[in-house]
Amino acid sequence: MPAVTVKDITILPRVVVDPNSRARRVKSITTAPQGHEGEGFPVRRAFAGVDLADLDPFIHLDQMGEVEYAPGEPKGTPWHPHRGFETVTYIIDGIFDHYDNHGGGGTISNGDTQWMTAGAGILHIETPPEHLVVSGGLFHGFQLWVNLPAAKKWSPPAYQDLRASDVALLSSSDGGALLRVIAGDVAGHKGPGSTQTPITLVHATLQPGSELQLPWNPAYNALAYVLNGFGTVGEEKHSIKTGQLVTYRDGDQIVIAADLNQESRAPTMDVLILGGLPIREPVAWMGPFVMNTKTEVLKAFEDFQKGVLGVVPPNWSKAERPVQRDGIGYKLSGDLKGVHGTPEDLQEL
Repeated sequence: MPAVTVKDITILPRVVVDPNSRARRVKSITTAPQGHEGEGFPVRRAFAGVDLADLDPFIHLDQMGEVEYAPGEPKGTPWHPHRGFETVTYIIDGIFDHYDNHGGGGTISNGDTQWMTAGAGILHIETPPEHLVVSGGLFHGFQLWVNLPAAKKWSPPAYQDLRASDVALLSSSDGGALLRVIAGDVAGHKGPGSTQTPITLVHATLQPGSELQLPWNPAYNALAYVLNGFGTVGEEKHSIKTGQLVTYRDGDQIVIAADLNQESRAPTMDVLILGGLPIREPVAWMGPFVMNTKTEVLKAFEDFQKGVLGVVPPNWSKAERPVQRDGIGYKLSGDLKGVHGTPEDLQEL
């Protein structure tokens, strides 16, 4: 896992917790089922089986890969729409391209992040570059969906290109964990991501036997997803491993520890730690649209079919993979079926 590494972690600012802080107790541990996304790349559905009330303000999280592609195998998604939330795509290993119909886009690799605000509506495509399709190679990352409150769901679409060199790098108090702050604030150190919904997003790498005590905003919820490795969570020392998500109860400190023995192919424990200020609004979610009511979701489908969300740019070099609008649009389109792990039926929560 390259992402961002440092030769000497001792030169980084150390995160120290208040000795009077209260560690969050573990609420639940769930195991992500495996599936396929877009044109067929493998994913783990990190939030599957977890109540949206415990995830708020998050909606969806896919761990993409880890997969070693043979030549000709790399896959992405076709052009597809979104409205009402933000997507955060972080690449740990490999390369991914993003393009949208508002001019946002670029290539991310090894610790870079693409942050897209769908807002009132956008079309975009996520795809491996042609040279990766030809050569094959390692691919690993995640995509997170961050909900927007009703007052911001109609924001103009926007795009942020966050380079690996932009993230804030910190060390745990014992020097055994490297923290990459992508967004939000950790002990006064801010990540580069500009968030419409207040959140904190951290990629932590724990050396075998180390323990991370991380101060956490008590107003935020708290989640941790294990990208690889074995360890424990909470002061209760609940066991956790690759592909598992922990939700925490109230408190102002998160505790995660790495087991002394790890796999030889992944000698460290990598954890995605995230939390945010709950929005506490009704959620109506179907396919690529996350709104507050069923009426708003159906209107999003109608707007998409009418072209209100825009069209694929005429100079798009891969126009042979056009946006689909047949049937109801998203779920009934063969090319778009399953993109982003969409639910089969409209959810009103």
